[in-house]
Amino acid sequence: MSHYAEVPEFWYYILFVVSLILGTINGYHNELLSGHVLLIIMILNIIFVVPIAIIMATTGFPLSSTIVSYVIGSLLLVGNPLSFTIYEAYAVGCQNKILIFLILLKTTHYMKIPPRISFPFLIVCPIIASIVSYTTAMYLFNHIPNICTRQNPQWRCLATETSYSFSIIWAVVGVVRLLGPKSMYSSVLYGLIIGPILTIISWFLCKKLPHIKWLVLINFPIILLAAHVIPTAPTAEYPSWFLVGFIFNYVIYRHAHEWWKKYAYIFSAAMSCGVAVCGVLITFALQNNHISFPQWWGTEDVCPLAGANYSGVIPTYHDL
Repeated sequence: MSHYAEVPEFWYYILFVVSLILGTINGYHNELLSGHVLLIIMILNIIFVVPIAIIMATTGFPLSSTIVSYVIGSLLLVGNPLSFTIYEAYAVGCQNKILIFLILLKTTHYMKIPPRISFPFLIVCPIIASIVSYTTAMYLFNHIPNICTRQNPQWRCLATETSYSFSIIWAVVGVVRLLGPKSMYSSVLYGLIIGPILTIISWFLCKKLPHIKWLVLINFPIILLAAHVIPTAPTAEYPSWFLVGFIFNYVIYRHAHEWWKKYAYIFSAAMSCGVAVCGVLITFALQNNHISFPQWWGTEDVCPLAGANYSGVIPTYHDL
């Protein structure tokens, strides 16, 4: 790859400036997101993307700054849930896209594709995907009855419901009432102290006790991040994640290192593509034909209190 010319940095600068200008114009035109808020979002992404990308590159696990972005957005846009939704798309979406862009650059490097050839494709493909996504969404809204409602369980739009809930929690309720001194969730703020302390202790022990080899394997950001995803993760997600990680990053890495070095990242990309293809097949072959996933004891909600809130009350929902 050293024989191929690298992409000049000013290409990235031009792309950043053009995107920032277009985003600012769009925000002022819709009167939803002012330019100074967009600038704050970009500064936050620049600050967080380097440490997050380092952790992602060394562990394969994305450490998100979502909560920090939500807190800042709640303070800036309190009482304006629609603007907060746009803010979330820029703050969280941009950071995810940066990481995906870096992953794709790394994948093309391993596939021996010249950087100046892969760069325009990595720019044009998201534009095409955005147009296709918007066109598909408009088509679905115009042709599927009761879409994104409880009357049509096959098309509930759960991600949209989650985004709506976030906008209500952070922009209507607000971070002060949600995590303030009088809130039942105020103890969550102790995590801002506990997290850095655990990380500093781990780093200090690694420096002072270098002869204890297993200390370098303790990564509290990854441990805490993995733990907080467990309640919402599907049943098979963690066992399959552990099994694939153990086989590839321990067994194959130790006993067939040359094969791992040549094919591991390409195989990872192939698995991601396989999931995307299966998603399309499941949607058109099963969901569109009203074929539900098989019900068995592993997928049923056997705990009557699983839906209870903090106070032990099981909420009920009524359609408006």
